[in-house]
Amino acid sequence: MDGSASSPNGQSPWMPFESRRRARDEKREAVLRTAVALFLEQGYHGTTLNHVAERLNITKPALYNYFRGKDEILYECWAIGAEHVDERIDDIAATGGTGLEKLRKLIVSYAETMTTDYGKSLVRFDVRDLTEHNRKIVGLAKKKIDQAFRDYIGQGIKDGSIRPCDVKLSAFAIAGSLNWIGHWYQPGGALEAEAIAKEFAIRLTEGLAIKSTRKKADKPPVRKRKSRGVSG
Repeated sequence: MDGSASSPNGQSPWMPFESRRRARDEKREAVLRTAVALFLEQGYHGTTLNHVAERLNITKPALYNYFRGKDEILYECWAIGAEHVDERIDDIAATGGTGLEKLRKLIVSYAETMTTDYGKSLVRFDVRDLTEHNRKIVGLAKKKIDQAFRDYIGQGIKDGSIRPCDVKLSAFAIAGSLNWIGHWYQPGGALEAEAIAKEFAIRLTEGLAIKSTRKKADKPPVRKRKSRGVSG
């Protein structure tokens, strides 16, 4: 005998490693989804781990199987939102198009992120509640997002799709407007998240975009006939 245990039907009573890990990941994600919803509802400081555990119908000690403390949960919620934006920045950078087109793509993606709970984590919570190490990571990530806006505006100025402007101030104005979506957006409103994002992409760039002025070369200019005077 090899000493391994087996169930009456010949299958191991122990959950396979991959299944155990998947179950743990799902539970960890459930903790994050519940926690971020509570943080947004009643504030980070107004939410305790007991509140999270009660909503999940588990004990508070069970939470420590997945996170060491509330600040770690907060950081993970922020990191998920930042990761989504980071992935989109990389995707957009790998595509072609003018600076204006890339800027609008980034605005749409960032605006849509701001309508999600994890996206709201990027702007609704105070980074001072994080550890010093995590605050530095947050700071670097914010710089990358800001730089992406600046890069696309600068590219647009060079390729002629965006009119000359103060790149830094323009990037701040756009990002600031988008960040406010995370404060006021509520699901179930008159406009869906996608519609809001597309509208913002147009509104926030219409003052920057250089309108195309194509000359109709196929049609020669019409010459006005000179009227001949009538001799008396």
